[in-house]
Amino acid sequence: MSSSATPNTLSIATWNINGIKARLDNLVAWLNECQPDIACLQEIKSTDETFPRAAIEEAGYHVETHGQKGFNGVAILSRVSPDEVTRRLPGDDGDEQARFMEAVFPFAGSVLRVGCLYLPNGNPVDTEKFPYKLDWMKRLRALARERLELEEPFVLVGDYNVIPQPEDCHDPQAWEGDALFRPETREAFRLFESLGLTDAIRATNDADELYTFWDYQAGAWQKNNGIRIDHMMLSPEAARMLRGCEIDKHVRSWEKPSDHVPCRLTLGAES
Repeated sequence: MSSSATPNTLSIATWNINGIKARLDNLVAWLNECQPDIACLQEIKSTDETFPRAAIEEAGYHVETHGQKGFNGVAILSRVSPDEVTRRLPGDDGDEQARFMEAVFPFAGSVLRVGCLYLPNGNPVDTEKFPYKLDWMKRLRALARERLELEEPFVLVGDYNVIPQPEDCHDPQAWEGDALFRPETREAFRLFESLGLTDAIRATNDADELYTFWDYQAGAWQKNNGIRIDHMMLSPEAARMLRGCEIDKHVRSWEKPSDHVPCRLTLGAES
């Protein structure tokens, strides 16, 4: 992605890093290997002031963060500086959790809008955490609806903490009753698709066992007991440009891995 010309091809990635300081070496290695133009991170678990930006800037990336101490937090890394950055999800002025940011970039003679999100987990479901999750999804849909009215390329990527369908987990019965797989959660996710958003991973690959998360416990990685909860949703304008999508599964086998792996998509405009 060159600052001297508007690009016609763009790679965008999402990764729940599960602690930027614990995973910094892995992040830099992955950036150098895969070289995404834009990388959206979740669960950075860092304040803006203590985010280790120097190593990432040395790798060639501009850094924008929306963090908080110890948990949550999102970041957008990019080859060029965004034209505009917005932090916090609208709709609840009392919500202090750092879970959303949006950036606008030049692309293909126009702009590309990128939303990076870390959707609430929602467990235990018999506490206030589950209604908070569903309300957060409602607020996100309201934002998506507004963005879709702009009729411009828009991607909404991140850790959704949603298992959309039984085929998106190794053992559906094991997830019954969990906030990630509750009928209310899955219905709320389907409403994103009803708005006109496209699930990039499923749009490009119908293979089995397309997972993005493996728990640290019970040998989940070794047994491939995974789930798909990291999603890349595209507006119709972005979906028409979709050229491919990949899950960087191999990163889960690195030392001190996150329990999530990166997902990447490529957009290509008509030349």
